[in-house]
Amino acid sequence: MRRKLVVGNWKMHGSRPANAELLAAVAGARPYGCDVAVCVPFVYLGEAAAQLAGTDVRWGAQDVSPHDQGAYTGEISAPMLQELGCRYAIVGHSERRAYHAENDELVAAKAQAALGRGVTPIVCVGETLAQRDAGETEAVVKRQLSAVIHTLAHCAAEMVVAYEPVWAIGTGRTATPDQAQAVHAVLRAQLHAATGRGDRMRILYGGSVKADNAQALFGMADIDGGLIGGASLKAADFIAICRAAG
Repeated sequence: MRRKLVVGNWKMHGSRPANAELLAAVAGARPYGCDVAVCVPFVYLGEAAAQLAGTDVRWGAQDVSPHDQGAYTGEISAPMLQELGCRYAIVGHSERRAYHAENDELVAAKAQAALGRGVTPIVCVGETLAQRDAGETEAVVKRQLSAVIHTLAHCAAEMVVAYEPVWAIGTGRTATPDQAQAVHAVLRAQLHAATGRGDRMRILYGGSVKADNAQALFGMADIDGGLIGGASLKAADFIAICRAAG
């Protein structure tokens, strides 16, 4: 039985007072019937680590460099994340792919760098609206995931995958549970064919998950939780989503 996982992605939001209040609320609402984590901006990782220490709420980063060290101004390496006790690092988020021109090979290299330091990569895949309308959804997500599987090789089963249809991120539109389940089933079959352990791996859904649709989404056979954007910034909403996963 796969234990569900709910991960908050704060994106570029936050302030010290607001963060402290939000983290206190999330930690204070334990226990949850699922695993819970928050991926916060780099500058707040130390504070998240300090505030969540001793709880079972984990913390992580929203990106990671493919390099361990060097002349890469502005980058944050996997050893740095490891030092801060990060459990997760998001790689290949659609915003990174779109705004920073990250390709499949770079995403795979980032996943490899994270995993090499004991940080679990949350590998994001997803199609644009144009690609969905053209009937290319399956081909796109399988191509994106294949690059990471190839690079991680025998360690591929250690990643978490997140399906996030680009057309449903921050738009208020959400894939129906059946639409999301169909893609998750494709991804699970691909993972199982590559690793033999696809039935044990967690595949999250990300794309305008809210308190009022979380239970229906998480009730699908191959949806193992969520990668939560805007709703993770509101304690009551995020807690409700976590409860739905439990």
